[in-house]
Amino acid sequence: MAEPATTEPRPPAPVGAGELGERLGIELVSAEPHRVVGTLPVRGNTQPFGVLHGGASCVLAESLASIGACLHFGTDGGVGVGTEISASHHRPVSGGRVTGVATAVRLGRTHATYEIAIEDEQGRRVCSARMTCVRARA
Repeated sequence: MAEPATTEPRPPAPVGAGELGERLGIELVSAEPHRVVGTLPVRGNTQPFGVLHGGASCVLAESLASIGACLHFGTDGGVGVGTEISASHHRPVSGGRVTGVATAVRLGRTHATYEIAIEDEQGRRVCSARMTCVRARA
């Protein structure tokens, strides 16, 4: 006799930092729909003046939030795609690694919003970002 079909949601596909994230050196520390943590090296991601490029901070923030949204929407075959990001850069960083923590503000049926805090190795806030993703079909 055949096993009955299951209606359990399928687990989300594994996620990573993506091609750009890999090129910048983003490393995931932990990833769950409510909280995603990752790091980024400053070296290789600087402005001509030797400090972390604000765009690199935005890539880290967007990567972490997108991963969280994909984990949230992925249980039924959806993915999260970014629709809005904003960032405030608070202080320069010239070496080491920065750590970003994306924390869900709201995980809804069609939208997911995250706040992302990026800190230097001394625990000082480097960047504050906020991102909203919408659910799309995979």
